[in-house]
Amino acid sequence: MIAHLSGKLLIKQPNQLIVDVNGVGYEVNVPLSTFYEIGEIGASVQLLIYTHVREDIIALFGFKSAKEKQMFEQLTSVSGIGPKLGITILSGMSVGELVPAIRESNWVRLTSIPGVGRKTAERLVVELRDKLIKIESIPAGAISPLRAIPQQEEDVISALVNLGYPKASAEQAMRKAISLNGTSQTFESLLKNSLQQLSK
Repeated sequence: MIAHLSGKLLIKQPNQLIVDVNGVGYEVNVPLSTFYEIGEIGASVQLLIYTHVREDIIALFGFKSAKEKQMFEQLTSVSGIGPKLGITILSGMSVGELVPAIRESNWVRLTSIPGVGRKTAERLVVELRDKLIKIESIPAGAISPLRAIPQQEEDVISALVNLGYPKASAEQAMRKAISLNGTSQTFESLLKNSLQQLSK
């Protein structure tokens, strides 16, 4: 799964960008908040990516902040809200406005967003009200590439997942292996040390 893109902005229009990454153009759907913050055409961009896979399509959704991406993931976990409506909701209201609107059951504010009727607003409140503490705890300035993951580390995580370990456990074990043995390990050493952590 694509989780992060770093490249040059080729095309910019509301709710959609094309990012050139080493000669490959990725079409990325974005909320208006990210569209406004992104640079001009030709600028370097870094985006957190949510990869949506269906039988007939693979779509990328991009965000400038970790808080925005997590809010998108929470929105799309609500029954009846798909990725496109999730982007529409984030385009109609910032995370800072959306969280209190949901927690306070502010139907008027929620239904002012295009595509959100009373039933959808009710589902947002019922399903998300108690899940928003995580989002509120993310620093406002948490931008997508908090730390760009080196390719070798991504490869180790991928190898561990292919071996049957959950991704979260693989990432935790790898971070522990790095903290104990440093960042200059070879792929083989990092994989071996990560496996040792997982076996404990």
